[in-house]
Amino acid sequence: MNFIYKLTQILIRIILWINGGVVVKGKENIPHEGGVIIAANHISYIDPPLLGAVLPRRATFMARKGLFEIPVLRWGMRQTAIPVDRKKPQPSTIKETIRRLKKGELIVLFPEGRRSDTGELLEAKRGIGMVVSLSSAPIVPALITGTDKALPVNARWLKRARITVVFDKPIYYSSTIVRDAHQHHLLHDDISKKIMTAIQELKNRYEDNSR
Repeated sequence: MNFIYKLTQILIRIILWINGGVVVKGKENIPHEGGVIIAANHISYIDPPLLGAVLPRRATFMARKGLFEIPVLRWGMRQTAIPVDRKKPQPSTIKETIRRLKKGELIVLFPEGRRSDTGELLEAKRGIGMVVSLSSAPIVPALITGTDKALPVNARWLKRARITVVFDKPIYYSSTIVRDAHQHHLLHDDISKKIMTAIQELKNRYEDNSR
């Protein structure tokens, strides 16, 4: 399985290199070991394979449940992703994610919960705040640019585009004990918003440096 994963990484990097190239910045900010969350913006369907190809550690993704039902994707999804039912999120999904983080895995999450059709950042879902609160895993904010041009909304084929991925320094949250469900929700919402703010700040810095 590790051989297939590495081979897939190489093939994706070759395809993206031929298609316009990929620039990766801040890879040194990713912890070399231990559970860690990569929290990235989501602007194209190729974002997950892109991150899987450029990350220095093997990644596990949280992916839409329907993808596990597509025959050509089914085997690979089972090896690299945790299914998520968007219409009816299951507590078992959160528990499995936390279990893997505590086991030392690297988990990729898209806090917005879905792809942004405009490229602008969307509001974060509460789920990532819950995972962070219960796992105490560090979060590495990540910014993806260019994939919305490489595979725009409703496009069937890749278009030539240069892609950039920027990883920021990790954020650490300590566990907080709260007494009731309402306080839990407020805490999780607050963490989720702070993570999206960190991604927005990373985007602002990138855009300022690109001018």
